[in-house]
Amino acid sequence: MTNASGSSRSAGSGGSGGSALRVLIADDQEMVRTGFRLILQTQPGIEVVGEAADGAECVDMARRLRPDVCLVDIRMPKLDGLEVTRLLAGPRAVDPLRVVVVTTFDQDDYVYGALSNGACGFLLKDAGPGLLVEAVRAAARGDALISPSVTVRLLKRIGEQRPASDGEVSSGPLTEREVDVARLVAGGRTNQEIGAELCVSLSTVKSHLTNIQVKLGLRNRVEIAAWAWRCGVVGDR
Repeated sequence: MTNASGSSRSAGSGGSGGSALRVLIADDQEMVRTGFRLILQTQPGIEVVGEAADGAECVDMARRLRPDVCLVDIRMPKLDGLEVTRLLAGPRAVDPLRVVVVTTFDQDDYVYGALSNGACGFLLKDAGPGLLVEAVRAAARGDALISPSVTVRLLKRIGEQRPASDGEVSSGPLTEREVDVARLVAGGRTNQEIGAELCVSLSTVKSHLTNIQVKLGLRNRVEIAAWAWRCGVVGDR
C-alpha cells in the first residue's frame, strides 16, 4: 500500500500548478491494482498515492489522502463500489471527491447506480490502457468519461428514470447556447468535442457548463445529461 507523500489538496485540482494528478486505486484483486498502477505511473503528471483492497479501506484512505481521482471497482468486500461512490461523491458527501468506477461487468444497473451515486466516469476493465488514462484525466478536469459501449444508452436511461416534473421545462432558464451544450453533453461529447462542434473555446464550454449547473441546481455533467434526456432537449434543435 502506498501512502501520501505530501499535504492533502482539495479534490479536483487535477495537478494544477505543476503538481502531479493524484490517484487512489481500489480493487480487491492485487493483480488489477498492480496493473492499473503500472499503467498510470508511466504517464507524465500522474501519481498513484494509495491502493485499497476493499471498500471500507477505500473510503478511509480517500478521506484521509484527498486524491484528485478515485478509481473504484464495483465488487469489493465490506463496501461495494456503489456504496463507496455514494459516500465519497454522493449528494450528501461533504467536500465530494471525483470517482471513476471500473468494472468487468457491463450491466445497466451497475452503471446507473454508479452515476446516480455521483460517479463522474464508468469504465470497463477491458477498455484498454489508453482509455483508463483518459478517464482519469477527464475526471480530474471535470469531464465525465463513460465506456463508449454504454455512454448514450445509459445517459438516456438515467434521464428516463424520472419523468420531467410540471415545473421542469425543456429549456428552463437556459440560453439557447447553453441548451446546445446540454444537448451535446447528453450525446456523450467531451468538452473538447463540444467546443469544436460549436466553434467556441474550451474555457467557454466550461463556463456554459458551470452556468447550466448553477441555473438548474445540478452537480455534474452526468446530471446535465440526465436533465437533457428527461426534458426532451436531446431531440430539440
